[in-house]
Amino acid sequence: MSEDVQRHSVHTLVFRSLKRSHDMFLSNQGILPPVDDKADNLRKAVKARDLYGLVFDDVKKMQAMKHLREAEAGPNPPPPGTRTENSTVSNESAVVPYTDTSLMTRAVQNNTQNQLANIVKKVPTMPKPKWHPPWKLFRVIAGHLGWVRCVAVEPGNEWFATGAADRIIKIWDLGSGQLKVSLTGHVSTVRGLAVSNRHPYLFSCGEDRQVKCWDLEYNKVIRHYHGHLSAVYSLALHPTIDVLLTAGRDSTARVWDMRTKANVHTLTGHTHTVASVIAQASEPQVITGSHDTTIRLWDLAAGKSICTLTNHKKSVRDVIFHPTLNMFASGSPDNIKQWKCPDGKFIQNLSGHNAIVNCLAVNAEGVLVSGGDNGTLHFWDWRTGYNFQRLQAPVQPGSMDSEAGIFSMIFDNSGSRLITTEADKTIKIYKEDDTATEDSHPINWKPDILKRRKF
Repeated sequence: MSEDVQRHSVHTLVFRSLKRSHDMFLSNQGILPPVDDKADNLRKAVKARDLYGLVFDDVKKMQAMKHLREAEAGPNPPPPGTRTENSTVSNESAVVPYTDTSLMTRAVQNNTQNQLANIVKKVPTMPKPKWHPPWKLFRVIAGHLGWVRCVAVEPGNEWFATGAADRIIKIWDLGSGQLKVSLTGHVSTVRGLAVSNRHPYLFSCGEDRQVKCWDLEYNKVIRHYHGHLSAVYSLALHPTIDVLLTAGRDSTARVWDMRTKANVHTLTGHTHTVASVIAQASEPQVITGSHDTTIRLWDLAAGKSICTLTNHKKSVRDVIFHPTLNMFASGSPDNIKQWKCPDGKFIQNLSGHNAIVNCLAVNAEGVLVSGGDNGTLHFWDWRTGYNFQRLQAPVQPGSMDSEAGIFSMIFDNSGSRLITTEADKTIKIYKEDDTATEDSHPINWKPDILKRRKF
C-alpha cells in the first residue's frame, strides 16, 4: 500500500530549507557562554583581596584613626563674629576671676623653642671616614687561556680556585701563587665557584648549564645538579645547612639539596638574567640581583620572594654581604647601593664608579672594593661611602688596553689580600701598602661635603 506524499509548493520547501539552515548556523557551539556579572564581580573581589589585602587593611586603619581623632577633637568651634542663641550671657557671668598665668606662659614658650629646634635641624654633613691604608698590586698570576670569570677561597686560607673561559678550574697556592691542580670537565666557560666549609667539596657552574660537585680528596666530579634551562652564572652555598643555590640566564635561582641533588625550590620572579645569588644564615637567607634592575630578598623555607628592591636604574651584576654588619651592597652601572637586612632598607649611595660594575668585595675592616668592566678598581670606606683610592689594573704585556676588565674579586679569609680575575687572562693579588701612614696618605675629607641621599 503506497502512502501519499504530501505535496508542497516550491515556495514552502525553499522557506523550510532556509529555516533549517538558519537554525543550524544560529546555534554556534563554539561561542562562549554569556558573562555572569555576579560571578565576575566575586572573582575580582577575591583577587583584589588576595593581591591588595594589606593595602585595604592599611586604608581602613587610617580611616578609623582619622575618625577617632575627629571624635576626640569634638565639633569645630564657630567662626569668630557669629552669634548663636545661647551666646547671650548675663553681665554677672561675664566676670573672669584673676589667675597668675606667668608660669604657664613660660612653659609654652620653652615648648615652642624646643619645637623650633627640632624643625631647624643641623645641616647634614658627611661624617669623617676611617683611614685605610692604600692598596697596591702584589702579584700577577698567569696560566689560564681565556677570560678568568670566577674565584673562590677555601676556608683554611691555603689555596684558592679560579674558573675561566678555557673550561678549566685551576687551584692555586695562596702564599706562593703556584698552580696545584687543574680540573677539567666543563664543556663551556666556568662562571661560578664555591668551596664548602662543611665538606671537602668544590662546586662549580658554567655556561654549559651544568652544576658540578667535585670531591677534593679525589679531584673528581661526584654529583651533577640538572635543571637549569640556560647558562648558570652564579653559585652560593648556605653557611649552616647542606643547600646549594644557583642562578643564571633562565631568569631563575634554584635551591638544591646538596646530597640528594633534588631541586628543592625554583625561585621565580625575575624577568631577566639573574647575575648574582648570595646566602647567609640570618634572614633574608637568600638575595638575588638581576639584569632586570631589581634585587629580590627570598624566604628560603617557603621558596617565595619577601620583597623586591627597585631602586637601581640599570642591571645589577653583583650583590655582597658585609662579613660582620647585618648589611649588604649591590653594584650597578648607575651606582653602588648599601642596604640593611632583614627588610632591605636603603642606607646610602656610593657614586663615582662610572663604569659597568661587574663585582664587589668587602672585608671586616670596612673596605669595599668595586671592579669595573674597564679595569678600574675603586676602594670605599663602608660606613661613610668615602672613595679613598682608585686604581687602574695594568694589562698583561702583549694584551690590548681594551682587555682591562675585572670579572670577579674576593678577599681572602684574613681580609689582607684581594684577588681579582681579569679579561687579560690573569689573576691579580693586591695587598695593603705597609709603608703608608695617615700622614703620607691623608684623607682628602672636608666636613662641609653634603652626602646626598638619592634613591
